[in-house]
Amino acid sequence: MSPPAPLARLLADVGGTNARFAFQPAPGAPFEAVQVLPVAGFPRLQDALRHYLAGIAPRTVRAAAIAIANPVLGDAVRMTNHHWAFSQRELQAELGFRHLRVLNDFTALALALPVLPEAHRRQVGGGTADPRAAIGLLGAGTGLGVSGLLPDGRGGWVPLQGEGGHVTLAAQDARERTVIDGLVRRYGHASGERVCSGEGLLDTFRVLCEAEGAAVQGIATPADVTEAALSAAQPQAVAALEVFCALLGTVAGNLALTLGARGGVYIGGGIVPRLGPAFDASPFRARFEAKGRFATYLRGIPVWVITAPDSPALLGAARSLDGLD
Repeated sequence: MSPPAPLARLLADVGGTNARFAFQPAPGAPFEAVQVLPVAGFPRLQDALRHYLAGIAPRTVRAAAIAIANPVLGDAVRMTNHHWAFSQRELQAELGFRHLRVLNDFTALALALPVLPEAHRRQVGGGTADPRAAIGLLGAGTGLGVSGLLPDGRGGWVPLQGEGGHVTLAAQDARERTVIDGLVRRYGHASGERVCSGEGLLDTFRVLCEAEGAAVQGIATPADVTEAALSAAQPQAVAALEVFCALLGTVAGNLALTLGARGGVYIGGGIVPRLGPAFDASPFRARFEAKGRFATYLRGIPVWVITAPDSPALLGAARSLDGLD
């Protein structure tokens, strides 16, 4: 009897703004029909999935892996930065999947790191990675995702699933204290995500404008802040981006120390890769290393910005299905 044919796969990377989908005809095969859909365009995740599946018909999918931007702690899944919520069991039954894996989006991205091509990353400081040591991962987008990989002692890796984006921030200077105090007044807690995310960048800009009595001047989105900062069009936008990069460096350095991430730290998400050389010249690296007695320890740890043209989390989602066919 011949072995059963491998199951075709639906892969998804669901963030607070966009959902990316791909079809994989078999394990290890190239992705096909990659499509990006706005999450605001669909009442439920199921509706977005049905829309995508209708577009790739008559291809049949029996296995799916969904990387999603929120904790995955049981059957019930509810997004942190969007209203989608669902039961994994009900979703699997409704769409007829034989296998369904739902995992945190940064856990999926972590799974992709060992096979990420050199051409899809850019180093920002540090030396050579220790291939036997832990790897850190964080990234700013709609939220602040944090994960990592721990060596399993057998040549493989164990991905982490946590919510490190919600750690409490600590100010290092008067400007950062102004920002953090303003965020505490607004939200009750100044987490990493409250600064190191799209909305965090916009909030930081607004807090600085308020503190300095400056007009917002029509800046209404995180992209507007970034554009105004990179063109030096408004001092508060320049300052907001500097605070963003500095505090991202603080969080990344904390992660590297916590994990012992001498295997390097990766930065994903949608914001930092778009900054290009401006990020390399920002306060990020200095703040990454600014840990007192452990500055020398951190100085040797490489940091890479993920520059992959497509979502590497889709690759991690595919790897999470390996062995289930």
